[in-house]
Amino acid sequence: MPDGAPGRTNGIDTIWLNKGLDQVERRCSLTHELVHLERKHTGCQPPAVEAEVRAEAARRLITIDHFAKALAWSRSVNELADELWVTPDVLFDRFDNLTEQEWEFLVTVELQPH
Repeated sequence: MPDGAPGRTNGIDTIWLNKGLDQVERRCSLTHELVHLERKHTGCQPPAVEAEVRAEAARRLITIDHFAKALAWSRSVNELADELWVTPDVLFDRFDNLTEQEWEFLVTVELQPH
């Protein structure tokens, strides 16, 4: 990508990914662009729409069950992101968009003896 963006879509039938991405970055960028494609977004989107797309991509990439299991033993953001096979940015998007029920689930899992 000439501008260094990780990915782009035409909103119709094509997704382009930056060739310099590693496997985890490709996985995250592809999921993000698939959400844009599903919503038929063309061109740059306003910040609020982009935030919704990031939140949806993070939900798709990180299930709450896997999140809870990895959160129970991980010692850092990078370790947690590695285990969940996402970038730290996607991990933060997931954290930022947890529902009340997901927070309750995480707290319940953390309080159970291991």
